[in-house]
Amino acid sequence: MTKEICLHVLYCTTEGNEETMPEKQPKCSSRLGTHARGHKGLNILAFSSCVILSFATRFYKLDTPDHVCWDETHFGKMGSYYINRTFFFDVHPPLGKMLIGLAGHLSGYDGAFTFESPGTKYEDVNYLGMRILCATLGVLIVPLVYLIVLEWSFSVTAASLASLFVLFDTGTLTLSQYILLDPILMFFIIASVYALVKFQSHHARPFQFLWWFWMTMTGLFLACAISIKWVGLFVILFVGAQTAWDLWGLLADLALSKVTLLKHFLARCLCLIIFPAGLYISFFAVHLHILNQSGPGDGFFSSGFQSKLVGNNLHNVSMPEKVAYGSVITLKNHRAAGGLLHSHPLLYPEGYGAEQQQVTAYVYKDENNLWLLKKYVEEDLPVEDEIQPVELVKNGDLVYLEHVATRRNLHSHNEKAPLSVNHQQVTCYGENGTGDFNDVWQVQIPGAAAGATVSVVKTKLKLIHYLTGCVLFSHSKNLPAWGSEQLEVTCNPYSRDQRALWNVEDHYNHHLPNISFEVFRSSFIESLLESHVVMAQGNSDLKPKEGEITSKPWQWPINYRGQRFSGYNNTEERIYLLGNPVLWWGNLFFLVLFPPVIFIWLVCKERGLQGNSAITELNQKVFSSCSWLLLGWALHYLPFYLMSRVLYFHHYFPAFLFSCMLSGIFINHLLQLLDHYLLPSRQGAFRQSGLIVICAIVIQSFYKFHPFSYGMVGPLADEVNSTHRGLKWLDSWEI
Repeated sequence: MTKEICLHVLYCTTEGNEETMPEKQPKCSSRLGTHARGHKGLNILAFSSCVILSFATRFYKLDTPDHVCWDETHFGKMGSYYINRTFFFDVHPPLGKMLIGLAGHLSGYDGAFTFESPGTKYEDVNYLGMRILCATLGVLIVPLVYLIVLEWSFSVTAASLASLFVLFDTGTLTLSQYILLDPILMFFIIASVYALVKFQSHHARPFQFLWWFWMTMTGLFLACAISIKWVGLFVILFVGAQTAWDLWGLLADLALSKVTLLKHFLARCLCLIIFPAGLYISFFAVHLHILNQSGPGDGFFSSGFQSKLVGNNLHNVSMPEKVAYGSVITLKNHRAAGGLLHSHPLLYPEGYGAEQQQVTAYVYKDENNLWLLKKYVEEDLPVEDEIQPVELVKNGDLVYLEHVATRRNLHSHNEKAPLSVNHQQVTCYGENGTGDFNDVWQVQIPGAAAGATVSVVKTKLKLIHYLTGCVLFSHSKNLPAWGSEQLEVTCNPYSRDQRALWNVEDHYNHHLPNISFEVFRSSFIESLLESHVVMAQGNSDLKPKEGEITSKPWQWPINYRGQRFSGYNNTEERIYLLGNPVLWWGNLFFLVLFPPVIFIWLVCKERGLQGNSAITELNQKVFSSCSWLLLGWALHYLPFYLMSRVLYFHHYFPAFLFSCMLSGIFINHLLQLLDHYLLPSRQGAFRQSGLIVICAIVIQSFYKFHPFSYGMVGPLADEVNSTHRGLKWLDSWEI
């Protein structure tokens, strides 16, 4: 027992020469009480300082700027939707926005503010409660980093360095001060890692209360992380790798029975898989229960989903089930987040096919989505003047679709589509419902018998252009501004997938009996699955908007370019999301340095070229911790190279937290080794001097770059008379 305590004290950082290399500790047992008391006191002081400084930096000037900044226009608005119970669509899971809405509600915000665009003044709006939530979670990130490093390194110095790097990073500070998902996500990622290391600290006492408690908390935080953004999956992979490694170690323990091994495996399945999955589903259940009012997100979802939303035109509605000629209908594309077939009086511009009326897909309800279904007849007879019996539309029928608002027919011809040049253009053509033979479409119901009728919602049909054989098609490509950035509709000669399938959503025909639309209402499981399909589609469809500043993953670790949060000229207060370059480039240096160092150490270990056994044990502990942190950094960074969606600088910050922890442990260890080998007669002098220099550089760099976070006023940094001219170290920094 005394030997274990001596080794623990050896790893801990204390003042003066208390933290020494093993061979310099001949009187461990006699000094045990002094070390323990000194370490505890220093730990309390360092941790308390960490919490106080974190609170001070994150809450300073929290109420400024007093207008909507950057993505507050999205997430503040979504918080308002929860307060008003208005349904909306977002590409992220709901927990983060629900917490923002809850914070707003508890702080007295009524959900009436529109968050219209960045720069909109808050005026009398009680927005501060939502910022306080994000700032509070941002505050907690710093002490959690401290505690994680302390658990993994047994060093107050390493923990202090890692938390110092996070504390005085301008980028992490900026993200913590606004109504965003990022501080909430980073908190739950770091909380997951902390709960994991606490669980691991009880590995010698399995199946006891604290062992169960910390494993359950790990599962809780994992569920919260992935319920905010799907990139929370990366911390799940990290915890999964650690868990697999632990189980592999247990498998090698021959003293454990098969029953005990099975209990370990099942306990981890319960707490780290089943429990988080249940929580994740529960968050969606709460989300769907709260948002029961029709809103701007309705059109992204299926007709059955929309029928559950109060105020939607499909909620508690009655309409004819079978579609007949003379019916006025809307057609919804069956793909995830598919739009409604739409036209408007705008023409395709010159150079984009025939200059005829545009046909698009539109995800919102609109009178321009209405189409009159007419039967094709070979003779030119005035069918509309004759009294005809009701005739249902059947599989294989030839039809016209007349746009109700403009009285032009759905049309296609051998002209290239505006964006998908291998497809045919689709337009509206003719006058007063009369066009030409290119207006004829054949109804085809895949897998149905000839003569099968068309039902609302249930029937998935294709519209085949009769002359050319291509299929009416829509996908996720947005037309330019001349097409109101609506979704492109084409006639695709190759399509075999769901993007060529359509269903009738709205149906008006007073000659047919009505049925309640409630029979088409989606179940919870169907709504849950559809929500995920639509989110996945929305994520993959995210493309940069015209003039929008994006970034590439290779730019993130080098702090190449930031993101404007507020202000664009010298008359506005400017907030710029950018990391403290001293910290970011320092972290990058140690990320690059660590792999060759550990490789050299492994070679020396295999060749028996290491020092004494205590040094070997210390190296083993440090390099093991740093290796896991390097894996955490890689899991939270490298997958972005595989993503086709638009990417932004703020996506790197979870990886940055792992790099800070790695740097803190690695720097402390290098200083210990250098101190031991270079100045053995003055144990601690080199290390103390190094720590003072590092802390001074970090604090000075924060003081220099803090205007990035707290606001810059006056001339831009490019101007000769600017007081911020010295802050622009790279030309790519837009300050």
